[in-house]
Amino acid sequence: MEFFDTLSTMLSSSLMQRALIIAVLVGVAAPVIGTYLVQRRLALLGDGIGHIALTGVAMGWLAGAAAGSASADALAVPGAVIASVAGALLIEFVRERGRTSADVALALLFYGGIAGGVLLIGLAGGTAANLTGYLFGSISTVDQADVWLTAGLTALIFGVGLGLRPVLFSLCYDEEFARASGLPARALNILVAVTTALTVSISMRVVGVLLVSALMIVPVAIAQLVTASFRTTMGLAMALGATVCVVGLSITYYHPLSPGATITALAIALYAALALIRPLTLRRRPAGSPLETVNER
Repeated sequence: MEFFDTLSTMLSSSLMQRALIIAVLVGVAAPVIGTYLVQRRLALLGDGIGHIALTGVAMGWLAGAAAGSASADALAVPGAVIASVAGALLIEFVRERGRTSADVALALLFYGGIAGGVLLIGLAGGTAANLTGYLFGSISTVDQADVWLTAGLTALIFGVGLGLRPVLFSLCYDEEFARASGLPARALNILVAVTTALTVSISMRVVGVLLVSALMIVPVAIAQLVTASFRTTMGLAMALGATVCVVGLSITYYHPLSPGATITALAIALYAALALIRPLTLRRRPAGSPLETVNER
């Protein structure tokens, strides 16, 4: 009875209502683009863009400080969006030109993003402590404007990730074949990079830039353990992303834990459990069963 009373109190809180809405939107949207990144073996791209987004947050603070201290935090997310998109375009340019290997380009984003963020926040009159909420997530501070911004960006991510799924799958599965088929591979690569940047921007309020890639990749990795097609992997990953976000956020309502860390730990624990259970179920399945045949293919 006490549990249901606490649950009712949680759901009646306007703060938790906004937080849960954003958690569901981000949990569903992040694995959409994450599925493409896993297919292209670019799982760490979200981390690289996440770090450059930190510089954007600090740029927003710097612009806000010039306009007035009350506006500083309000410009943080728009600044992150701009910086993330710029960073995504930069890394796609470097990857396409082949002047620097992908791992070196990602490393430059990692280190440059953190350094730029700390330096710019200092110029804005703040300290590194002001970046903590963006490093590890600060979903408890979201307002109505954040909800609308997240909903708009989520709709855009859905439009790209779901609306162009056949085309993007062809690109991610075999880029050379996609080019030979007449698809605008360069434009599609840029589109994937920009959509990744937008995903990072909306996810950082939930799990933080240090853990943002986990929300994009881990649900996809879990789904791959139990599915046999690209479409079902994406669908299940979306459901898993929303579930771990809602459950993790609910746990932090009852216990003073970091939402981002809790959500990530839940996702990784689920992956570990399924990874241990799956070989046992496959051994018990008769040889030549339909599932075994699909998995072998």
